[in-house]
Amino acid sequence: MLGHLKTVKILAKFIVCLAVVWPTFANARVDRLEILSRTPFADGFEFGPAGAYERIKGRLHFAIDPADPANTPIVDIHLAPVDLRGLITFSAEFILLKPADPSLGNGRLLYDVNNRGSLTALGSLNNARWSNDPTDLADAGNGFLMFLGYSYLSSAWNWDVTTGDDRLQIDLPIARENSTTITGPVAAEITVDEVTDAAPFAWGFSRGYEPASADHTLATLTRRLNPDDPRQVIPHDQWRISGPTEVTLDGGFQPGLLYELVYPAKDPRVVGLGLAAIRDAISFFRFDGADDGGQANPMMVDGVGPQAVIAYGISQSGRLLQHMVMEALHVDAAGRMVFDAAMIHVAGGGKGSFNHRFAPTTRHQSQREDQGAVADFFPFATVPVTDPVTGETASILDRARAAGAVPNLVYTMTSTEYWTRSASLLHTDVIAANDVGLDPKARLYFIAGAQHNNGFGLDRGIFENCRNPLDHRPILRALFLATDRWATTGAEPPPSQYPTLAAGTLGTVAQYTAAFPTLGDVRLPQGNLQPRRLDLGPRFTAQGIVDLQPAVLGDAYGTLVPMVDADGLDLGGIRLPGVAVPLGTYTGWNLRHRDYGAPNGLGRWAGSFIPFSTTAAERADLGDPRRSLAERYSNRSEFLSQTKLAADTLAADGFILTPDIPDMVAKAGRAYDVLVGPRATGCTFLEGFG
Repeated sequence: MLGHLKTVKILAKFIVCLAVVWPTFANARVDRLEILSRTPFADGFEFGPAGAYERIKGRLHFAIDPADPANTPIVDIHLAPVDLRGLITFSAEFILLKPADPSLGNGRLLYDVNNRGSLTALGSLNNARWSNDPTDLADAGNGFLMFLGYSYLSSAWNWDVTTGDDRLQIDLPIARENSTTITGPVAAEITVDEVTDAAPFAWGFSRGYEPASADHTLATLTRRLNPDDPRQVIPHDQWRISGPTEVTLDGGFQPGLLYELVYPAKDPRVVGLGLAAIRDAISFFRFDGADDGGQANPMMVDGVGPQAVIAYGISQSGRLLQHMVMEALHVDAAGRMVFDAAMIHVAGGGKGSFNHRFAPTTRHQSQREDQGAVADFFPFATVPVTDPVTGETASILDRARAAGAVPNLVYTMTSTEYWTRSASLLHTDVIAANDVGLDPKARLYFIAGAQHNNGFGLDRGIFENCRNPLDHRPILRALFLATDRWATTGAEPPPSQYPTLAAGTLGTVAQYTAAFPTLGDVRLPQGNLQPRRLDLGPRFTAQGIVDLQPAVLGDAYGTLVPMVDADGLDLGGIRLPGVAVPLGTYTGWNLRHRDYGAPNGLGRWAGSFIPFSTTAAERADLGDPRRSLAERYSNRSEFLSQTKLAADTLAADGFILTPDIPDMVAKAGRAYDVLVGPRATGCTFLEGFG
């Protein structure tokens, strides 16, 4: 055994030397690691057996061969500038948290796909405060990942992220044809929640594309109420482009209307290189002993990198992972799958504008906004499905299967994704007529009643109902560990839990509204997102070049929503104790309040909480068919006993971790106390749920 280890170390040193003297050994790689700072994390606090952690910030300098087959899926890669070696070069910021003594780590790396430049995994898995520059102990939250010895990595990938709040930055090259500027049409939808004279036409911390001309008469600004309404052209003398990505309108933008700016833009970035940047960042930290200059890889222990890599993405970041796998851009130039498993949270059925000319990476289709955004497009499922409109049969795993590189995929969805993010297309056909199931390498877990954004909204915001306070992070922690075990030991995760047509737990919006209890003045949604097939011009499908803007909206794909019980609580998924032993109705949808325009529009990411009445008399006065709290629970003790039993059952099934149970029960107790006592006005009572 000792002799074997000595041989491994000698081979590792040889590989490091080889990397130094032969810099073109790999055709798509990090050729320089630039460490800008290397400091103790959390002031050297020791996280149990894993000990103290260190924090490394720096830049990864990439050298990409445009001719390498691993890179050919990247749109416009042949139009990016190259250096004297014929390689495309650019750099990206990264942050790495790892055990200071690498031998104390668990040998696994979590790669956090940042969302619009912001970190996600520490907030959702560690319950940490929001920060893009984790430095002190509060940034570790409960220390979940650290106490278990995980290393944590995130690196920049989308070029259009604005600076500020330590958001990670990357500067992707501009495509040019024979050194000349490329122009093309860009459509940017604008919606506002209150009257404003000026509005950005790039959102989500996005800088957008620069207009090709200062002459705004070459652009068109329109307005309409609904996506299918005729566009009303606003005369040019009533508006102007007043900043790099801002429009000023005489009389102001009105709440609820859909405004759309279509303009000729210039200098498209080679956006797909952002996916290669993720791929090659992971590949470097996992497989390379050093960069071309001999700078050692800090993730290597005696020449051996992480045993496994789990990629983690939330919302846009999850769609990015889905897109990478669809394009097989998770496979490096050496043919290696860079991550073993991906945990894809609240991405719905979407991919994204991540690899086409003039791609706006932040936009996605919603129930009424951005219907022309390139996000929810065929194929959707992990098994082959036929689109009867085009006759095409495909799955998102086709290229990965062909490469022999299908990672384990764990999808987690909330109720919101079935209303506004096309989640049912992951497991039904595209006409919403049949269940199609999942590939054996995929699992899907539906968190019943939860909303897209995990958090405690203390007011209604722009919505009619109080926002949904359900905390689904305990499920994410348990399923993250299950994902790890699946990737490293082959141990099967819990069976998938999601609504189906066969079980009668999935259906149309009309079926949902018929089953939902009648609750006074609570309005119900009239529809969910039915994503449209888009016509973006003759070159889009084959070349990724948009010639037609705004996109022509074609036939819709069919999507469905979870059915509900007599309390209006979703069926067919994992029920947290708050849903299994409820204090009210939790939904994944919330309607815009009339004061903010478009009152039939669904919030893109918000759910609702509609509490039960306290007593039978109160609910009778309100005409509420749902049993009151007093009719459900004789006292606080009984409520907590049922809550504890529901939590224990979830833990036994592998959906939460036993150490999370006391806190979950304590939070439930505080929520009970708030609702059985005098309730504060509005939605401020939700403060007691935290």
